Amino acid sequence: MNTTSIAIRPMTRAEIDLGIDWAAAEGWNPGLHDADSFYAADPGGFLVGLLGNEPVGMISAVKYGHTFGFIGFYIVRPVFRGRRHGLALWQAGMQALSGRLVGLDGVVAQQDNYRRSGFVLAYNNVRYEGVPCRSAKLDKAIVPLRQVPFGEVLRYDADFFPDERAAFLGSWIAQRSSIALGVVRDSGLAGYGAIRPCRAGFKVGPLFADDAELADRLFRALVAQVPSGSPVQLDIPAVNSAALELVTAHGMAPVFETARMYTGTAPALTIDRLYGVTTFELG
Repeated sequence: MNTTSIAIRPMTRAEIDLGIDWAAAEGWNPGLHDADSFYAADPGGFLVGLLGNEPVGMISAVKYGHTFGFIGFYIVRPVFRGRRHGLALWQAGMQALSGRLVGLDGVVAQQDNYRRSGFVLAYNNVRYEGVPCRSAKLDKAIVPLRQVPFGEVLRYDADFFPDERAAFLGSWIAQRSSIALGVVRDSGLAGYGAIRPCRAGFKVGPLFADDAELADRLFRALVAQVPSGSPVQLDIPAVNSAALELVTAHGMAPVFETARMYTGTAPALTIDRLYGVTTFELG
């Protein structure tokens, strides 16, 4: 077995595009323009492993605020697997997030390996896919999210994420070719979501709302923004029964599952209002 050590360093913005291609090859169906938002989240948070000048693998270890980090994009190119390069990348990523609560969305089959690194299962997330029902009429309560002050969006988002993510979120909701919508009540923002084009079809994420009826209205409005008949994916927390009812009502079927795990006590997020995960790669 060849165990030649790899060099590990932060990725350039251009190299993140390469990482997106690797993720597509793994079947993760990334968004067409996700790389810009990922880099905005933490420009130093993506690590590449090199043999000479050849990239062989990567991992993201993105920092949010002062207390939280998220591990993702843990990929070693198939031809280089079995040589402990993945372990070297994992150790570098975890070292970069030392002292923080760390989360990840890992494939379920790898749960035991993550447990050995100190991760504890919080719940599973499940990707559903289908051609959902579209909104049949104009919903006057739903507006382009750009019409809502960004500070209000950040305050609303804080119920669903463990630490501040303004840089990422500002880029995510303004991403090229994506649509971000908010649902507004007299008291202010009562939900928001985004839909973006991916290598195959479209993904909705995030999808946050104060109740199931608003979540369905917002989901229908988002789906109405893309060509009729387009396949759409939504990643839901399996522990939210209302989210499961939403995807079932829209005739969507499960296609992929991850284990949401943390290195300590799971953060107190409002899962009952979380109908769609923002992204498996960055939380």
